[in-house]
Amino acid sequence: MSKPVIITGASGFIGRHVIECLLRDGHEVYAVTRDRENLQKFNWVDQVTVIEHDLNTPAVAFDVPENAALIHLAWEGLPNYKDNFHFERNLPRSYDFIKTLVAKGVNQVLVTGTCFEYGMKNGPIAADANPAPQNPYGLAKDCLRRFLLDLQNETPFTLQWPRLFYMYGPGQNPKSILAQLDTAIANGDNVFNMSGGEQLRDYMPIGQVAEQICAILHSRRGGCFNVCSGEPISIRRLVEERITEKGSNIKMNLGYYPYPDYEPMAFWGVKS
Repeated sequence: MSKPVIITGASGFIGRHVIECLLRDGHEVYAVTRDRENLQKFNWVDQVTVIEHDLNTPAVAFDVPENAALIHLAWEGLPNYKDNFHFERNLPRSYDFIKTLVAKGVNQVLVTGTCFEYGMKNGPIAADANPAPQNPYGLAKDCLRRFLLDLQNETPFTLQWPRLFYMYGPGQNPKSILAQLDTAIANGDNVFNMSGGEQLRDYMPIGQVAEQICAILHSRRGGCFNVCSGEPISIRRLVEERITEKGSNIKMNLGYYPYPDYEPMAFWGVKS
C-alpha cells in the first residue's frame, strides 16, 4: 500500500511536479503551504489535503497520518547561495520542523540536498563523495543532514538525502539562465548577455527530477543519492540548443558576466 506523504514546498518549482508524480503513483498527499490560495492554480489541488502552516512558526498544529513519509523541499532565499540566512534561519527552522514531525510519527524523511554540498570538486561526482561545502547554502544543507543523522540515534527513522544538480522547465526561477533567455527572446532582444559559457554542468528537465525523487522515496532505502542526468553539457551549448529550439536569431554575448566563484568550472553527477 502506498504511504501517505506530507510535502513541504508544494507550490514551488519542484514540489508541483513531485505532487503530480505522487498522485499518479497512488499516494495520499498532504501539501503544506503558508496560504492555500498558493495552490489554487494547480489542477491537482482538489486531489490533495491542504495543510496551512508556516515553517517560521515553531508550533506544528496539524495531525500526522499513520505511517507517513515526509518530503521536505521548502527552502527560502534561492538562488542567493552566499547569504548566511541559509544556516542562521533555514537550517534551524527545517531541523525543528522535521524533528517535530518525526516525534509525531513520521518514519521516512526525504530532504532535498544540493550538489553544492560537494564543494569545489571538478569532474564526475558520486553520491558517496565526501561533502566539502564552500558556500552558506551548501553548508546549511550538509549541516541539516548531519543533524538528522544524529536525530536518528534518538528516534529511529529512514533518512533519504537526494542531492539536486541543475534543472529546468515550467515554474523555474526567473533568474535561472534558461528562464532569462526565454524572457530575452520573448522581449525581442537582439543579444543575450552571459558568461563565457565554457563551464560544464549537469542539467535535467524538471519532470525527470521529480521522477527520480519519487523513485528514491519508493525505494525506502536510506542514504545519499544524486538526482542528475550523469551527462555534462556546457552552458554555451545549453543556450545554443534553446535558441535553436525557440527558432530565435538572438546572439550570445559571451563573456559579459564573470564565471561564478561559488562553483567549480566543470562538474556533473554520477547517477545513483
